[in-house]
Amino acid sequence: MKDFNYWDKLHKNEELEEFSNDRTGLLWLKTKSISRKELIAEFIKINNITLKETILAKQFVELFGILSDDVIKSNLILDNFIKSENKKQFVALNTAQLVSELYKLKNFTWGGDYQNSLDKYLVSRYVKVQNPSFENLVSKFETEISAAVQGYVLNSWYNHWSSILIEHIFKSHKEVLPTVGQIKSVDFFINDVPFDLKVTYLPAEFIKTKRKEKGLPVELTYLKKKAFEAKIPFDKTAKQADIFYEIVEKMKDRNDDFCSEVLKTLKEQKLTFLQEVQSDPKILATWLYENQGEMRFGSENRLFLVLVDTDDFTNSWKLKRNIDLLKPAILTYLDKVKDKNTEDLKIEFTFKGKMFEAITDIIFVVK
Repeated sequence: MKDFNYWDKLHKNEELEEFSNDRTGLLWLKTKSISRKELIAEFIKINNITLKETILAKQFVELFGILSDDVIKSNLILDNFIKSENKKQFVALNTAQLVSELYKLKNFTWGGDYQNSLDKYLVSRYVKVQNPSFENLVSKFETEISAAVQGYVLNSWYNHWSSILIEHIFKSHKEVLPTVGQIKSVDFFINDVPFDLKVTYLPAEFIKTKRKEKGLPVELTYLKKKAFEAKIPFDKTAKQADIFYEIVEKMKDRNDDFCSEVLKTLKEQKLTFLQEVQSDPKILATWLYENQGEMRFGSENRLFLVLVDTDDFTNSWKLKRNIDLLKPAILTYLDKVKDKNTEDLKIEFTFKGKMFEAITDIIFVVK
């Protein structure tokens, strides 16, 4: 029987496929969305519902049981309540001020070679070392450690608040039903389909994969070869990202026909890959699902917002605050979303040898 525990178990195990195809599953998610003390109190007051339970977790179970008696009607009642609550939250955000604050970040540099965990990076690099030296550790605070911590905090702040800005644009559209309370793996509903919003760029590893498919060398290998031909020196002992940056900047500065052609070739190749995935978004969406980090794996429905600055792909992070590009691209997509067939948005992907299915789409914001 598909009771409260059935949906609760699916959600806890992150097995979310069934929620998209069952209105009772949708009702469970929406009820969870309002399972906050003040929200439930307001909801039952407006709808003349009496709950026996006083503990929040038990109220969630009891309320879902009551609403399950008429799933279709209850979905509509919850939709109206959620929209009403969202209007209250919507007014509270000063988008102009937020955008202004986001523009104060001039450089997007993490300050370390860690992926998602600063604490693991610091422990492995400075704590669990072969030759412990207190003086050596202290000497790192004003240089390496300070830069790593500052970069992590600044970039995390930027990512968090730019995500709030982007979600705010989505929530302003009539086709979007937001979650007023946080739900793991669900940011909002579109056409009664739950979606998790993911903001990303055209991944460097994806570009690397496409180059390999087409028999092209790795970008850095190509650049090193061309730098040698142009007699442009560079620090061969530096990190790959720094070597890439040095060669590109030196080629820009030299600005002769040879260097201009090298940079033009790299740009045109990337644009070809971009045009390919714009024509068939499932190519990139499938790659993004299959190449996500194991620690953050999820098979939930995802709506990807892919940001691309075609003039300088490394500056695509700046588009997360470019409301003049973001807003029309997002709202135009949502204006037409009713015309999309959910079946056409389904993909199958494999992860660690297991097959998954998800509903997904991509909105491209291209400068």
